[in-house]
Amino acid sequence: MKRTVLLLLAAALAWGADPKLGPKRKLFNGKNLDGFYTFLREQGKDKDPNGVFRVENGAVHVSGTEYGYFSTKEDFENFYLLVEFKWGPKTHPPRESKARDSGILYHTSGADKVWPRSLEFQIIEGGTGDIILVDGVTVEKAAGEVWGKNRWKRLGKGEWKDVVGYRDPGRELEKPLGQWNKLEMWAEGGSFRYLVNGVLANEGSDASDRRGRIVFQSEGAELFFRNIVLRPILGR
Repeated sequence: MKRTVLLLLAAALAWGADPKLGPKRKLFNGKNLDGFYTFLREQGKDKDPNGVFRVENGAVHVSGTEYGYFSTKEDFENFYLLVEFKWGPKTHPPRESKARDSGILYHTSGADKVWPRSLEFQIIEGGTGDIILVDGVTVEKAAGEVWGKNRWKRLGKGEWKDVVGYRDPGRELEKPLGQWNKLEMWAEGGSFRYLVNGVLANEGSDASDRRGRIVFQSEGAELFFRNIVLRPILGR
């Protein structure tokens, strides 16, 4: 517990005051996927015959039945991002018995594939707020504990098991299944910071990649995204 407190304090001190933000921009209009395109591993770009991505009741319903994502068409840098998500009950092969899994990829570049070069705000039962570096991206520092290749645990993360429905026994940041969660991210230059339901989850600095698309994954679990809002960072 003492080590966890020290890590959290160090992370908070590293960032300092939040930067000044510009006006809100709704990336998702609540009605359709204008401004986005879809990519599925087996179907390709903008081909979704099975309705993996559907807009329902002001949210993007992601079935999770196929691996892929919906992505902004536009590149972004130096921004604050707010997203709400919740899990649905369904899980699918090859992860039907595994922890529900998704993520937000940002500073995404290069060819569409599963998965493109990017940094990831991991969304997974028992580990939302982990950092994952995808396809060669590097960072010099990260606040959380190193966990495997190119992965950092969220701050204060306890034991983790890759089983469906898993919740961190020591410091779970997610709300119970079916409830909406609030994710916040700052990406400023090579620095980045993650909050889950208002709690600091992770941060890092000196990232190699600092601009790109914003991507929302389908990775074997049903989930919903809504209130996708971006604000440019104007400085400090």
